[in-house]
Amino acid sequence: MNPFPYSSDNKRYHTLSYRNRTLGFTAFKAVLDAGFTCPNIDGSKGFGGCIYCDAGSGYFSSPPSISVEQQLKSEIDRIRRRKPDARVIAYFQAHTNTYAPVSRLKELYESVLSCEGVCGLAISTRPDALSSSILDYLEALSRETELTVELGLQSVHDHTLKLINRCHSYLDFLHGYQSLKGLGIRVGVHLINGLPEETPDMMIRSAFCIGRLQPDAVKLHLLHVIRGTPLNDLYESGRYEPMTLKNYVDVIVSQLEVLPPQTVIERVTGDADKRTLVAPAWSKDKIRVLGSIDKAMAERETWQGKYYNT
Repeated sequence: MNPFPYSSDNKRYHTLSYRNRTLGFTAFKAVLDAGFTCPNIDGSKGFGGCIYCDAGSGYFSSPPSISVEQQLKSEIDRIRRRKPDARVIAYFQAHTNTYAPVSRLKELYESVLSCEGVCGLAISTRPDALSSSILDYLEALSRETELTVELGLQSVHDHTLKLINRCHSYLDFLHGYQSLKGLGIRVGVHLINGLPEETPDMMIRSAFCIGRLQPDAVKLHLLHVIRGTPLNDLYESGRYEPMTLKNYVDVIVSQLEVLPPQTVIERVTGDADKRTLVAPAWSKDKIRVLGSIDKAMAERETWQGKYYNT
């Protein structure tokens, strides 16, 4: 018997399928690239971006040379071929999607919200790209639509954040997170496992610290080595070793145990473009990874939040 109360399937963690059921409808994300940059790319805080980044934050988005409206139409068509009655959340994913004047953000966000079938927004950004005027606008937007702001943190350890060239601190994250939550905005947090020089205990500590904040959602990612990135240079020179599947699964299960049971786990691994993925090779088989996590949780007789209050 599955001991986890927030399950609508065999999962022992709080998946998006459960959230869709509580929302009363099925929602899929339409991944968009609005052509933003980042403050650690354009020189305002640094250059080169994060050491693992080759372009955006995922490979499913369309090239920014295609208009956001065209991207959205293409995504809606793709989604509705699979699920004709699905509603769509417009997901601004690549780079820092609040790194622009409010007038530009308002034009962009509201243009997609006016499209048929779009029921909300998900905005991926950095915690240090939330000015007071942007926060005011996001608060107003959250009253009008289903809004989630996803904050890229990756690690609570400042030494790691410097190594990966994030150009912000954990304290910066806390300020951005608390500002959003104080306005009643739904917030998701991204963590990456396998960052350089991090031990399993450090990765679990990141999840523990985030769990204390009670985020609405969490995405847990594996660090991928992508061709052409500074991380690839470290890997090729023998200065970085990716996680094994077993180690990754063990860390994920331990992280889930210390996260609040009510927090939606939107990812337990990420996706990389197989054409540019260098390592680890095992990450190409996502079904195997997900199955290994489920199996490990059952074998350990554990579930999300088991140790949250201990």
